[in-house]
Amino acid sequence: MGAWAKPASQAGHIMRALQGGVVESVRSVSNYEQALTRVAEWLRDEHRAGREGGTLRDLTPERAMQYLEQRGETVGQKTLDQERQALQLMQRHVTGQLPEDERLPVIRSELTQALESRSYTPEQVAAVADRQHSANRLATEVAYAAGLRAHELLTLRPAHERPADPRPARDEKFAVRDHYHARYTVAGKGGLVREISLPRALAERLEATRLDAPQRVTDRGVYYSQQYAIGGGQRWSNSWSKASNAALGWSNGAHGLRHSYAQERMGELQRDGLSYRDALETVSQEMGHFRPDITEVYLR
Repeated sequence: MGAWAKPASQAGHIMRALQGGVVESVRSVSNYEQALTRVAEWLRDEHRAGREGGTLRDLTPERAMQYLEQRGETVGQKTLDQERQALQLMQRHVTGQLPEDERLPVIRSELTQALESRSYTPEQVAAVADRQHSANRLATEVAYAAGLRAHELLTLRPAHERPADPRPARDEKFAVRDHYHARYTVAGKGGLVREISLPRALAERLEATRLDAPQRVTDRGVYYSQQYAIGGGQRWSNSWSKASNAALGWSNGAHGLRHSYAQERMGELQRDGLSYRDALETVSQEMGHFRPDITEVYLR
């Protein structure tokens, strides 16, 4: 097989090595082959775009995670889990990229989370935050102010210490919120490092929790180097749900804060004169989405 064989050919070659000994079900073979074909197509497209490409056999676990994180924006949890399983089998039994005693961490589908979550009003956010301990309460305020995902709270860094990855950005990014002058970066889906903006007063409170040395933490099987003593990841999400049930009698999950951010920012930008499509693109960039249409899910 040539180094740049067609995606379907690469996937077929991998599955022939797995079929029988590792994967016995004909249906599973077909499903995994389709999944690996999509991964190979992504690698091809990444190469054409001038980013790291390669073939399925070149794929490292780190790049597999990037694929799954990006893919999680557009497919549900069932599809995402199936693709993760196909990659795990390939890297464990064919390419040797993954030791047999290790697994690819489970990635949560952002599409599934977005479909299941709903927004909170500012008053509801304040009421829930008041029921949280200080570290989680501060994390809630940061997440709400910048529209962050749970794990992104663990990756906060001042922008002057870690610049954002070069990506197209509209001039209207962070517009209207004139008191938002403190710039940070977070590592989001697919490893994308993007810039966010926080109110100066909130940033000062965040800086007061700065750790003397980065702390290595694990969230859903992924390691992070945390710089601030605030909540984040699954523990913070659980804290939000518990506090929301206590304060409101129900919970839409911490992901609902991203809904709130998207809806409030769309309103601000459109009142400032931006068209719907221009505002949608701006908010998409602020939230770290690869495609503006995923942002529309948050506007329900």
